[in-house]
Amino acid sequence: MNQLFETEETPEGTQTLVPGVKPTTEREKLEKRMSGPLRGSNDPCDRGLFDDGARAQLDMLDLI
Repeated sequence: MNQLFETEETPEGTQTLVPGVKPTTEREKLEKRMSGPLRGSNDPCDRGLFDDGARAQLDMLDLI
C-alpha cells in the first residue's frame, strides 16, 4: 500500500505525520503551560472555615 504521509509509532499507536507540520515537543508543551495562569489542584478548599459542603448537610436526627 502506498502511503501519502509518513507515520511514526507512539505509545498511543501509529500517528500520521502531515508534511509541513512539526510535532509539538515536550519543552513547547511545558512552556505553554508555564506561561498560563496558576491553577490550584482539583481538590476544592472545603475544609475548616471554608467547608460549605458540611454546612449543607442535614443532622442525622432530623431524618427520624
